[in-house]
Amino acid sequence: MNDQEHTLDLDCEACRIIDRADGTEDGHVGAPTSFMVADERAAFRIFRKAENSAADGITKFAGSMRFVYIHSVWFGLWIAINVGLAGLNREFDKFPFGLLTMVVSLEAIFLATFVMISQNRQAARSDIRSRLDFENNLRSEVWSVHIGQALGIDIDHVESVVQHAIQSMEAQLHTHDRS
Repeated sequence: MNDQEHTLDLDCEACRIIDRADGTEDGHVGAPTSFMVADERAAFRIFRKAENSAADGITKFAGSMRFVYIHSVWFGLWIAINVGLAGLNREFDKFPFGLLTMVVSLEAIFLATFVMISQNRQAARSDIRSRLDFENNLRSEVWSVHIGQALGIDIDHVESVVQHAIQSMEAQLHTHDRS
């Protein structure tokens, strides 16, 4: 068995129906093994590293109003001290505040990096969930066909009704998108 197809036992009528779903009755169903995730917990353990947790925490904090308030106070104090309004006579970054500009630029670079790390992590989790959804949908389809066949339900008729319903829904979506 290779990564592209799995051979079916065509002695079962339900399996022959599933086999015909790809347009050819050839004893193979195109189900890539790369979609198989054996254990969801094992897949998520990959993403539980300390770096990812730190990136998520920083991203969460940077996306909060607390972050905005702290930075507003920080910028206000920085400017007040450096234009002499604080009465401290400790001006270390004269107008136009080159040091402040550099610090803020570096902070923006790091925050953008942390956000991208968090987004990549969430995308990887989403990919795992998609694979699991695919497996469950495929499992449900195979079980449904076998149960329908065991109950004597005309599986081809049911599939044609499903296809008609999908086409009708897509037509409604396209009509809705145009308006």
